[in-house]
Amino acid sequence: MLKSVNQWCFPEGTPLPKLFEISRDAGFDAVELNVYAAGAPAGFTMETTPAEADAIAKLAGDYGLKLRSVSTGLMGRNPLSSPDPAVREQGRAVVKKQLELCERIGADTALVVPGVVNATSSYDTCYENSRGELEKLIPEAEKRGVKIAVENVWNKFLLSPLEMKRYVDELNSPNVGVYFDVGNILLYGFPQQWIRILGSRIFKVHVKDFKTSVGNHGGFVPLMAGDVNWPEVVAALNEIGYTDTLTAEIGIYGSNPYQAVYDTARQLDAIISGKAG
Repeated sequence: MLKSVNQWCFPEGTPLPKLFEISRDAGFDAVELNVYAAGAPAGFTMETTPAEADAIAKLAGDYGLKLRSVSTGLMGRNPLSSPDPAVREQGRAVVKKQLELCERIGADTALVVPGVVNATSSYDTCYENSRGELEKLIPEAEKRGVKIAVENVWNKFLLSPLEMKRYVDELNSPNVGVYFDVGNILLYGFPQQWIRILGSRIFKVHVKDFKTSVGNHGGFVPLMAGDVNWPEVVAALNEIGYTDTLTAEIGIYGSNPYQAVYDTARQLDAIISGKAG
């Protein structure tokens, strides 16, 4: 498995040369970049041109780093589950930009949060609307040779591994699967169980740790400082034959914002080598 780190693990606006240099020096194999709104100071935006994407990919390569996936925080404002067709259209535009960028830089996976259940979007509506929008996006993904990976986040949706398995299978495309977040699951399940049930549907993995006794966003802690059973998680990933990226999404230290990146790389070494138990 490859050690990877998400751009969100760095202070906002960190120039990409510095971000890549620190990632390389920390020992990461890959970096996961995000798509931001127009005008963001560093990384991909909705206005990134093919030439700009090429330059970013070359820069990463110059630092010996792979770009295996593209994430975004823009789906929170433009959920594919929205009752408003115009909002769903904006959400599709975001995913299309991710797919375009993935193809351009040689990444194979776009992370997609499929929707959110809230006071204005019921569970069944979220299910049907998001599935319908993903169906519209499948031809674009297949044309570009890029996978759409649906992530489990705290969106009150797809709360069972059996349901997530069914959701993905109903879309009936080899280009649609799961971006599994180990730490997010602890609020309502056991990651090793989800991994074994989802199996080959898992395209990519996010890693963070969580203290269930806290039970809110304050419960996210450095890797191996929470309640994730890392030996079981690694065993489950090995059982399903997973050999791709473990991408860290961890908080930034207040006194030294880059030290968390170095510490996380060492923690991932211990996790992957089986020394986290």
